Amino acid sequence: MPVTEGTKGRNAQSDIRASEIMAAAGARELHDGEVVVVGLGLPEVASVLAKRTHAPRLATLLEVGVMNPRPKDTPVGLPDSRSFYRATCWSGFLDVMGMNLHRGVVDVGFLGALEVDQYGNINTTLVKDESGKIRYVNGSAGGNDVASLAKRVIVIMRHEKRKLPLAVAHLTSPGFVGGRSRQELNLRGGGPSRVITDMAVLGFDANTHVMSVLSLHPGVRVEELVENTGFPLLIPNDIPTTPLPSTEELRLLREEIDPKGAHLK
Repeated sequence: MPVTEGTKGRNAQSDIRASEIMAAAGARELHDGEVVVVGLGLPEVASVLAKRTHAPRLATLLEVGVMNPRPKDTPVGLPDSRSFYRATCWSGFLDVMGMNLHRGVVDVGFLGALEVDQYGNINTTLVKDESGKIRYVNGSAGGNDVASLAKRVIVIMRHEKRKLPLAVAHLTSPGFVGGRSRQELNLRGGGPSRVITDMAVLGFDANTHVMSVLSLHPGVRVEELVENTGFPLLIPNDIPTTPLPSTEELRLLREEIDPKGAHLK
């Protein structure tokens, strides 16, 4: 059985939630000593996990100007003061986005998304229903800057066909637009590197920039992945299995980082 809503958000081969696999996979993409601009939710959970395990010198930045916080009691938004508990600095939006991101010192942008298309373009602005009716959700905030300028971008999101369309309903933040290289697009950042979902870890082909499968989470079949994706994926013959979180990673996630399950349930 795959990781689905039918298994109540948990991996079918164990008592491990799909969200916990996602958080651990995201943490593994972050390296010690890097600078990462972090979105709220699972990006923040994964970044804290990385810092508490293999990347103690990871520098985490929130776009509002908070640097190296130690989030407390599962914060749920930027206005939530628990998001910047014990931060080493709380300055302003321009410091993070200007002095760091635009100056070129940000290694990773770690974002969520409403939609991501085959070239890693991100929509966080609006959704369309089948009748064409539009519902506005958000602006780009710092997402466009992060996607344009970070050395690489990681996206974490649920894996649904409507969330992985052939083309996004609104291009909020650029990936490899039209399959073109970042140089052709005159974008300084390296572009999307990983898309981590509750079914797989996905990357991008170096030549075509089309999304490719890097690993499948335990219990997920290729057929299910294809069925839940709105565009053709590049699929290798042999697909590795995404490693499960370790015992210590699970303890940290469940007991210290998100004990209330605000993001992991």
